[in-house]
Amino acid sequence: TVKDLAKALARFCVVFNCSDELDVAAMAKFFKGLASSGGWACFDEFNRIDPEVLSVIAQQVLQIQNAIKARLTVFEFEGTAALPIKWTCNSFITMNPGYAGRAELPDNLKALYRTVAMMVPDYAMIAEIKLYSYGYSIARSLAQKIVTTYKLCSEQLSSQKHYDYGMRAVFSVLVAAGNLKRKYPSEGEDILMLRSISDVNLAKFLAFDVPLFRGITSDLFPGVVLPTPDFGSLTTKLEEYLAIQHCQPHPYFIEKIIQFYECHTVRHSVMLVGMPFSGKTTALRTLQSTLTDLAQSGTMHAGCIVHMARLNPKSIPAPCLYGTFDEVSHEWADGIVAVLFREFGRNQTDERKWLVFDGPIDAVWIENMNTVMDENKKLCLNS
Repeated sequence: TVKDLAKALARFCVVFNCSDELDVAAMAKFFKGLASSGGWACFDEFNRIDPEVLSVIAQQVLQIQNAIKARLTVFEFEGTAALPIKWTCNSFITMNPGYAGRAELPDNLKALYRTVAMMVPDYAMIAEIKLYSYGYSIARSLAQKIVTTYKLCSEQLSSQKHYDYGMRAVFSVLVAAGNLKRKYPSEGEDILMLRSISDVNLAKFLAFDVPLFRGITSDLFPGVVLPTPDFGSLTTKLEEYLAIQHCQPHPYFIEKIIQFYECHTVRHSVMLVGMPFSGKTTALRTLQSTLTDLAQSGTMHAGCIVHMARLNPKSIPAPCLYGTFDEVSHEWADGIVAVLFREFGRNQTDERKWLVFDGPIDAVWIENMNTVMDENKKLCLNS
């Protein structure tokens, strides 16, 4: 909402993912930049910042607001005697109350911001507009079918932690539908939609939920039969690599690898969930070798060459993961993730870069990846 508002008013807007590492000096730097450039900032997950820092931030915001009210062009702020200020500068905060590792906002800060309660958007309308923009002609009924599919899934399927029927799930179906429409423009739209719903969702359902899901889709798309997709060269190569590693090319395992491959073409962050020794790492490595081999031999697009970096996020303290300020000199030192991100960023080719966090997930380290995994696609460091 904030980004769209900024776009409509032609304002420069920066989205920043806040973390508990943020201190007063870092926020002062941020506000100085905002005041002098007249831009907007959206501080995501604002209540992750420590309560002590939040109350000082309230004073900083108040100083800027008072300067704008007094119509000053230059004001004193955090040790800078004459900081220029543009009156268009603004800051917005977003937060999920009641999550793990969140603080209550102090009253002096609450008073400076106007509260806006968000409601669940109309998924069907958003899906319909997106589908029309992708070139679908029967977008209204297809959008309705996507929403109904997720509604029935949430009611009839078992409840698992990794099942998600929200806006992002709908969005990935729409992206898949758009890709398929470009690839097969003359194919029936019902078939394309059923295929994108199946491709995006089948991979995450447990075995006993799959028949129920197939029942729901066959009721919504009566008489629509999906043609079997052809992954001939990919399957053959996967079997070759599994034989080299002395692994059995079990049909279920190969199906899971192909599902992951299809998933990662529509989403830029994917999670492989499974018990220890269920073959998650083997699946990743096999697919990496297969895609790289097929790309180098010219069977697949050259951008399918895969560069993979792995790390265990729980084996090192959080500051070493993303980076930290030195207590004394206040100099920033990059963490492992920051270094790997920069390395991947320097590689300007179309080749795929996989950063694999191989380890258990908890709210402490995964929260910092929020803006990487959503549509901002940016890693926010406190430097």
